[in-house]
Amino acid sequence: MKYVVSVVLSFLLASAGVWAGPQASGTSSSSKSVANLDQRVAKNQADVERLQQNVGQQESASREAAERLQQQDRTIAQLRQQLKAAQEASKAPAAGH
Repeated sequence: MKYVVSVVLSFLLASAGVWAGPQASGTSSSSKSVANLDQRVAKNQADVERLQQNVGQQESASREAAERLQQQDRTIAQLRQQLKAAQEASKAPAAGH
């Protein structure tokens, strides 16, 4: 019985040694994986910042375009009023006749 226990213990210790090897290299690959993830996170954060800047620029350009359109609308409205006044003046009989 003691022999069986010692064989089982020897087997368990040997198995633990076999598992310790891959874990040590697994830790190294885990470190590389973490480093790769960190790099990807940093790249993604840089991409997000760049995209936010682009969105800000586009929003600014959109506001400026909207302001230009509003100014053009006001100019068109003024020109229509002037045209209407000129048409009405040409239809009215001359005061001296």
